[in-house]
Amino acid sequence: MPADREDRMKTRIALLREMGAPRPYTDSRPIQIVEAELAPPGPGELLVRIAAAGICHSDLSVVNADRPRGMPLALGHEAAGVVVETGPGPARFQPGDHVVLVFAPSCGHCAPCAEGRPALCEPAAGAAVEGRLLTGSKAISHQGTVVNHHVGVSAFSDHVVVAEGSCVKIDPEIPLDRAALLGCAVLTGVGAVLNTGGLRMGQSCAIVGLGGVGLAGLLGAHAAGARVLIGVDPSAEKRAAALDLGAHHVFDPTDPESVAEIRALTGGGVDLAVELAGAVPALVTAYGLTRRGGTCVTAGLPNPTEKLVIPAVSLTANEVTLRGSYMGSCVPIRDIPRFAQMMMQGQLPIEKLVTHRLPLEEINAGFERLAAGLAIRQVIVFDS
Repeated sequence: MPADREDRMKTRIALLREMGAPRPYTDSRPIQIVEAELAPPGPGELLVRIAAAGICHSDLSVVNADRPRGMPLALGHEAAGVVVETGPGPARFQPGDHVVLVFAPSCGHCAPCAEGRPALCEPAAGAAVEGRLLTGSKAISHQGTVVNHHVGVSAFSDHVVVAEGSCVKIDPEIPLDRAALLGCAVLTGVGAVLNTGGLRMGQSCAIVGLGGVGLAGLLGAHAAGARVLIGVDPSAEKRAAALDLGAHHVFDPTDPESVAEIRALTGGGVDLAVELAGAVPALVTAYGLTRRGGTCVTAGLPNPTEKLVIPAVSLTANEVTLRGSYMGSCVPIRDIPRFAQMMMQGQLPIEKLVTHRLPLEEINAGFERLAAGLAIRQVIVFDS
């Protein structure tokens, strides 16, 4: 239950004090589960009890220092839960609402938001870099030290305080452990295929990188009616998973003949190639698979120092469209309910992506599995 408004309530958080710890994470244990203090929600904020949270490569890229953030940091960004309390003043939510948390909230007023591109919200991007909520506050402290929020969510916690813009209400009939994946894997993967890539029924599509986000994208391409659907990943296990989820063909990108074989199979390349691995070699592969006049989309987040090198003339001579996709170019308040409905109707069986369910205390083992490529999607399940 929430604490008295004069006091801070206690909650467990997954605290990262330093980035770049050596692997295996089961030995170095970079993430500590500690009891922290959580301020009550202020105006425009909510207190949410977390039910389930997914372990995503975007979390790993902070742990391994690919995407530096201010320390100390309370990790986690893909989750679903139940509203416990609203802040003072008018509120769009009420206690008992089931919500999916969104890692890119929207202010509704900046230029990208006004253009219908809330994933690019400028105040939200600034708040994320500073470790603040969209409202400007920081609600977490540990032993007298203020703790940074991870993209306004910090979901590896029993309870979180978030801005209202970081939540989307969902039907309470949707299981929360499945709904958690809607907040990142599905938004990013399915959105990259349907929104950014605009895949149409009867087109060919290749998904490069078959982790949790990549396989979610593959499910989206299957639901859209891709005529030829190709999965590309160096892991034999993940290629097998792709076939089980609807891929027509799978290829190992470490095979030097794979790009030529895919181009031959598709008569010159695919209509849409989507890179969801977060690695520059994967993006080079995806670009090489794209037919003349086709579209290549990247939603991966490689280390910021890495560079993409492609023949510049190919953009003109082949009239290829190369597009970035952040949060699947989604409008969460529109797309989360849409994808949730597809999930409940069996069109997006995202529960098949979950390979491990674990308690919060095993989070370092979960990150080691992710870093080793031994998991697709792992979900931390919290006690109700």
